[in-house]
Amino acid sequence: MHKFTLAVGSSLLLATSLAQADVVGLGASVGYWDSNLSGNAASGGNSVDVDDELRLKDDGNANASIYVEHPVPVLPNVRLAYTLIEQSGRSTLTSPYDGVSSGPVRSDLDLEQLDLTLYYEILDNVVNLDLGLTIRDFSGELLVQNASQSSRTEADAVLPMGYIAARVDLPLTGAAVGAEGNFISFDGDSMRDFNVYGQYSISLLQLRAGYRQIAVDYEDGSDQFDVEIDGPFISAGLVF
Repeated sequence: MHKFTLAVGSSLLLATSLAQADVVGLGASVGYWDSNLSGNAASGGNSVDVDDELRLKDDGNANASIYVEHPVPVLPNVRLAYTLIEQSGRSTLTSPYDGVSSGPVRSDLDLEQLDLTLYYEILDNVVNLDLGLTIRDFSGELLVQNASQSSRTEADAVLPMGYIAARVDLPLTGAAVGAEGNFISFDGDSMRDFNVYGQYSISLLQLRAGYRQIAVDYEDGSDQFDVEIDGPFISAGLVF
């Protein structure tokens, strides 16, 4: 994992932006995502359906972000975002999976993402448009175990992803609608992460509600994740 490296690099970028900007905008938010999981995981030549066979259910999701924007045209704005998805379930395997015999099992899936996004504001009025690049530190682990056997399916990568965000503000209402997305596809692997939302702002407080979907098709050696996580979310933030 390269979270420490990304954190240090982002801190340096933030310091540079602050040092050179006359006016700086800062925002931060936290949210809850009620996600559902579907798809397959594979390891050791075996594949398992994470929903129908493992019965994985939402244990809790942590989502947080912070951004800094400045008026210096040649320097990108900076955004950090973190997502943690935890799912667990109990079920009965109908066939062996990576050394775990068929029968009752407990399964735990952890997916973790840390994003560093560098972006530019292309439009900044009633219609807002941001374009940029996200460096995503992604890791996933699926643990399947019974009383005496266990299997770990793992993926770990640092991925460059395209970034786009668009928002339309409704004048004199404090309301807005928008969408954000990250995406990459290369050599048979792909990842996309998008959300659509409605937003309401009052003073420094910003509230959002919407829908988010992450789709991962990634192979790491003999381990593979081909999963989709989606569902509604809510968030609250402060904008300065």
